[in-house]
Order: sequence, then structure tokens, then C-alpha cells
Amino acid sequence: MIFLYIILAVLVLFILVLLFNTIRVDKNSRKLEESVCWKSKEDQIYYANRLAKMIRCKTISVNNSYDDTEFAKLRETVKELFPLVHEKAEIKIFSDDCWIYKIEGKDKSRNVMVMSHHDVVKADGEWEQPPFDGKIVDGKLWGRGTVDTKTPLFAEFSAIEELLADGFVPETNLYIGSSHNEELGGDGIPLAIEYFKKEGITFELVLDEGGAVISPPLAGMKCRCAMLAVHEKGRHTLVCRAEQGNTHTGLNQQTETPVVRMSKFISEVQSTKNLYIRRMYPEVKAMFTSLCPYMPFPLKLVFANLWCFESLLVKLIPSINDQAASMLGTTCAFNGIKGGKYDGNQTNFCESTAFLRCVNDEDQKKDIEKIKNIAEKYGIEIKDAESGNEYYPPADMSKPQFTYVKEVAGKVFPAVAVAPFILPAGTDARHMTDICNCVVRFAPIDIDDQQFASVHSENENISLPAIGNAVEFYTQFVKNYK
Repeated sequence: MIFLYIILAVLVLFILVLLFNTIRVDKNSRKLEESVCWKSKEDQIYYANRLAKMIRCKTISVNNSYDDTEFAKLRETVKELFPLVHEKAEIKIFSDDCWIYKIEGKDKSRNVMVMSHHDVVKADGEWEQPPFDGKIVDGKLWGRGTVDTKTPLFAEFSAIEELLADGFVPETNLYIGSSHNEELGGDGIPLAIEYFKKEGITFELVLDEGGAVISPPLAGMKCRCAMLAVHEKGRHTLVCRAEQGNTHTGLNQQTETPVVRMSKFISEVQSTKNLYIRRMYPEVKAMFTSLCPYMPFPLKLVFANLWCFESLLVKLIPSINDQAASMLGTTCAFNGIKGGKYDGNQTNFCESTAFLRCVNDEDQKKDIEKIKNIAEKYGIEIKDAESGNEYYPPADMSKPQFTYVKEVAGKVFPAVAVAPFILPAGTDARHMTDICNCVVRFAPIDIDDQQFASVHSENENISLPAIGNAVEFYTQFVKNYK
């Protein structure tokens, strides 16, 4: 009987600890307030009409080709819209059209950069409004680049132009970076970084695109969320090759052909459970911790007590949410296959490429070894691709600069939760990690689900209040940075 009482006492204590931690989360959390529209309707229309001029420049980046016509048009448009920035800034161009503006600050030894690329992808598909007319319809500005990412770029320039008009001098050197080939993973920003390294220039904070103010990423949450990407997944390509001797398959029948072996290999890699290391990485843990106060009670109870439920969540999340699962470790997709017999040609090999995205490069190395072990069973050779393999470290979330970005986001968007996350896509910002240990990827645009889905798709548009609020974000970001 005493033993039963002990078990009950332990159970009660366990429940009390869970509840205590859940209640403590609420007490320590930032309280959400009513949303704010920072600019008047007249100002919103003013900003939208100016931004529309940039949208009308068809700065589409094309692989292995560069036509300066529309890019030159955008340069002239930006110069016309923001004369003070062009008067005060030192401007350098890298590659064909990567802009680096520098406005000298009070402390010339310190540097901060805001970034947004000015190239866009082509605008295929059926659009409700022409993609390059920059029309204002139903309280929205329509056009390619309104979300990705001419609105943030416009807001950066607008905020700095207005501050300079008031005689403002930044505390640090203030840089604006904008590449012409981000959508292609191009050489613009990398060449700029070569220059920075040569000159010994480092940055204490870089702010680029990546996250935004979006619908809640977890079911049951009611508030919108400002998602700040503090890391983006690394990329690694494996070349997988199966061969056979010189023989005529019609005369010398073989069932285990290179194609068959490759198919079996891919099938086993794709179907093997627990093949990849899964962890609750610090960036993911910080995301859940930041969102926890705004979750419904059952989720809040779980995420307020990760000390208890972390292992269980790591096992359950992959079967619940694919996007969340991708933040727990390496993912692998086989993107191409060639060889065998096709178009009347007979080859003696079968080759496939495996594209991996990782959160942690050391864990990925162990994952690749497991893939190689499977490949060995089928006589398949695995090699790293000659190019495209890259990994960049996450932002240091302990830095006051990261706290500052969170504070500005919370102030400008008082009705939303603010949280870090891991970005599965790629940005120019990843290159900046060589010269900055606090690279944050957040475009301060409040977008709905349709607008989020319009990136690289049809009907890209932005609401007029979102344009004004983006200008306000950069105004406060630049003005109050110490």
C-alpha cells in the first residue's frame, strides 16, 4: 500500500511540474496586442505607386545569359525614386549588376547590412492581373516581385531615404546589398564578399529575406507569426553509379542490370525508416519555445516540457508534418536518372543523383555513410558531385543583434508571435555567414496564404498596408540600432 502511495505521489508531482512549467511559459511570454497599421491610406497609395515603378522593370534572371536592358531600367528607377541615398552612398557594382551601397556611420569601424535581391523569376501561368503592369486592384499591388523581393528592397530604400531627409546619421556604417542573380544562386553576392574579405570588412548583423509574417505554422494557433530564419539547410549532391561489363544483354541475359540494381537501391534508401539522424536542433527548439505561449493548451503543455517530451516529438513529428520534419535532420531526394537502354541506345551503366539537404553537416556525413552502406549491397559507387556542395553555420542567437531584430519585429507587428526557424530554401544571406555570425533572414511583409503560395507562381501580390508596415520596420530597425 505504501508503494502505491509513493507511485501516486510521484505521478502527482510529475503532473504539477508539467503544469507549473506551462503556467510559467504564459507569465514570461510577450503579450500580444492589437495590430497596427503604421501608415495612412494616402501614404500607402503613395508607396504602392512608387513600388509599382520597380515592379514594371522585368528583371528576370536567366541561366547562362544576361540582358541589361530591364536591369538598367531598374537602376534608373531606383536612382529617380531615392536621390538622397544615391547622393550620400558610396556605390559598388559586382558581377553584372549586384549593388552594394554604403552609407557612412558615426562609428566607421562597425558595419550592418540590409539585403534584398532585385531579380525575379519568369511569370508563366494565368494571372488575374498582368505580372509586370504594377496595377493596384482590391487594395493590393499586383506583380512579379511584390513578395519575392522588391517590396522589402523598396522598403529598405524608402526608410533610409526618409531618414536621410531628416538629417539622420546611422550609428554604424549601413550597407544595402541587392543581387541580380539570387534566383540562380549566382555570383553577385559571393563576389561582393570576396571584396569584403580582401578589405577586412565584417558585419555584426545582416538582415535578408527568408521568413515573413505568415499564418501560424502549427495547428490550433490563432495568432500570426513573424518567422525569423536563423539557419538554412545545407546542400549536398551525390552521384550514384551502377555499371556492368561489356556484354550484349540480348545474348547474355541478366536480371540484375544496372537499372534494376539502381532501382532497388533507391527504393531501399527511400523506404528505410530511421535512416537519417533526427534531433531537436537548438534552432528548432528555440522555435517551439518561442511559439509555445501562443499554442492551445495541449500543445503548450507538451512544448513547455521538452525535457520530458523531446524524444517522443522527434519520433512523432515526421509522421505528422513534413515541413517540421525537414527541420529535424537530413532529407534526400533522387532528382535524376540516366543510362540503361533508351532511344535505341544501349549503355552499360545507370546513374542517378541524390540531392541532400542537411541541418548539421556532421550528422549528414554519418547519414551519407549509411547511404553508402546500402549502395554497397547493390554494387553501386557513390561519389560527391564536383560542385554544389555547401554548408553554412547558423546565426548565433545569443547575440544582442538577434534579440534586437526580434524586438523590432515585435514592436512593428504587436499582434504576432516572433520565432526563429530553419529555412529549407536558399538565399544570398547564406554566403554572408563567412563575414557575419548573426545573419537573420526576415522580410518584414505580412502576407496571407495565397500571397505566400504566389512566390515563383501565379498572381503574386502584396497588400498596401503591408508595404507601409515594411517601410516602418526598416525605419525603426535603422533608426534605433545602437
